[in-house]
Amino acid sequence: MTDDDDRWLVVDGRRWRRTDPALPSDLVEPLLSHLGRARSAVGAARRAGDDDALAQARRRVGIAKRGLGERGPYWWERPEAERIDQARSALADLDESGAA
Repeated sequence: MTDDDDRWLVVDGRRWRRTDPALPSDLVEPLLSHLGRARSAVGAARRAGDDDALAQARRRVGIAKRGLGERGPYWWERPEAERIDQARSALADLDESGAA
């Protein structure tokens, strides 16, 4: 059984869902890389006032966070194999998008 300390991270009083600990590093590392680049793209799009680029970057952030288990259904309520498949699918989607 996973306890709340394994599920949530609290930063400045806000609770954030942790990355699924069952995901192998060969999935987590590239998903985190995509997440970082997408977050950077969000900031660049905001500064440029480019609403289309902002929507695209936010979509990429969402895909990466769902792949990591940080959004969507709670990872601790789903079978591990299903969660790993979701992470693989998210990574493939991000890789295919060709977004830097």
